[in-house]
Amino acid sequence: MSDTKNNLPRGWVLAPLGEIVHVNPRWMQHEPTDGESVSFLRMAAVEAGTGRLDPSASRIWKEVKKGYTRFQEGDVLFAKITPCMENGKAALAVGLLGGRGAGSTEFHVLRPIDEVRPKFVLHFLLQEAIRREARMKMKGAAGQLRVPPEFLEGMNVPLPPAREQRRIVEEIEKQFTKQEAGISALKRVLSNLKRYRAAVLKAAVEGRLVPTEAELARREGRSYDPASELLARIVTQPLLAVKKKAQAGVPVPPKPRHKEHVAPDAASLSKLPEGWAPTSLSQLKEFSLYGPRFSSDDYSDSGQIVVRTSDISPGGKVNVSTAPKLRLDSDEFNKYKVQVGDLLITRTGSLGTLAVFNDEVDAIPGAYLIQYRLVTPLVTNWFVFYFLKSPMGQRHLIRGGAGVGRPNLNAPTIDELPIDLPPLAEQRRIVAEVERRLSVIDELEMQVDASLKRAERLRQAILTRAFEGKLVPQDPNDEPASMLLERIKAASVGDTATPGCAGASGIATLGRAGKRSKSKKAQAGVAVSLK
Repeated sequence: MSDTKNNLPRGWVLAPLGEIVHVNPRWMQHEPTDGESVSFLRMAAVEAGTGRLDPSASRIWKEVKKGYTRFQEGDVLFAKITPCMENGKAALAVGLLGGRGAGSTEFHVLRPIDEVRPKFVLHFLLQEAIRREARMKMKGAAGQLRVPPEFLEGMNVPLPPAREQRRIVEEIEKQFTKQEAGISALKRVLSNLKRYRAAVLKAAVEGRLVPTEAELARREGRSYDPASELLARIVTQPLLAVKKKAQAGVPVPPKPRHKEHVAPDAASLSKLPEGWAPTSLSQLKEFSLYGPRFSSDDYSDSGQIVVRTSDISPGGKVNVSTAPKLRLDSDEFNKYKVQVGDLLITRTGSLGTLAVFNDEVDAIPGAYLIQYRLVTPLVTNWFVFYFLKSPMGQRHLIRGGAGVGRPNLNAPTIDELPIDLPPLAEQRRIVAEVERRLSVIDELEMQVDASLKRAERLRQAILTRAFEGKLVPQDPNDEPASMLLERIKAASVGDTATPGCAGASGIATLGRAGKRSKSKKAQAGVAVSLK
């Protein structure tokens, strides 16, 4: 039977969160000594959406007691900043070294009062609906939005009787435990697919994915063109074109844009599959160009597409539907216009992200991309892409980055990254086989991802039922939550410490809005069940 006024189950009450927890309390039970080690939690130590954290990192109390968020065993940590809050970064502080800790200043700390169970509060905050509501109340500058403490203090919580809280928590965790086995299996599948993807690319660029052109030629009793001849043609053809233009009186650049082709020595060839040759983008490119920098204020609803790193998929395709647009005059647009087959390589931030432009739309590269136009057949562009996406290529790109915090790549560094090139016919077979296998992996990953999303929806459905009072049956013998709330209020009124005196626990008046003291049980150090 429900409370018709608030549509709550019998025995439940609607209470502001600030009346049942201390929000960001500045006191701790048994504060550590300066030389004592305590757990130190960065935001990364909290696992998104699960309520778990890793308390293994530690620091000396003297180093963290000022300037960091302080908390103790049993506190609920809630990320206040975007996008961590939206991602579900909330956890129960358990397993802390010495029962005390400090960490990111982007945590709100919620300390449940008396018989309010910490895990009940945690599961309430893990609801997607609560995070959506918190998102709408965030304050601050774009990219630095935070949930204000007043929102948490005033947020209404459907509070069941103390014994029902325990039953709800136990049932939630029982159902989550069953789910976790399936979720863990799905995540293992994703990890295996990721490893398989890397193995496919590694085999492709080492000449082990398909029979080499040399092997097929011997088997079929024919000759073949090794990659060294392809490279010689790639360099020679543009030079001949420049010579013809010069003879015809057409202005040409004073120097060719290609690095001179040097025949590989026997030692370097001996390390490669037969018929392959070492090269680099400096030999393969017609030109490279840094994307221009524009302010986001210049973006408009029409004009040419600006491709950003965030518009590039893991498979190297550009999602033009997410890219912003910009109005450019024809000269500026023609200077930066990308063509089908152009390589787009990230030079700042997400190093290792790259694409082969494959769309017939008007677009230019964004400021964090370098555009490479190659003088090679389109299939070679794709082979180069897969080479750079392979474990070997990714290591070269990432190691080539310079800078602290936000590494950068430049064109000269990318130009000299070593690339092992197979004969053209072999490139075609390699690219076709890579695409066949990766398409299977992509499909499996989509299925697994869909299953994980269904699992998350089920988790949210469990939490919704729990806080609607539908997950476990009510017991008419339970003491109503209204009596629990009255005791909490009475304790907060009666526990007024003398200003300037710390009392037995070293605390003056604190609580909601910083004015309510700890409850008597908290002051006395009475342990409260974490469930």
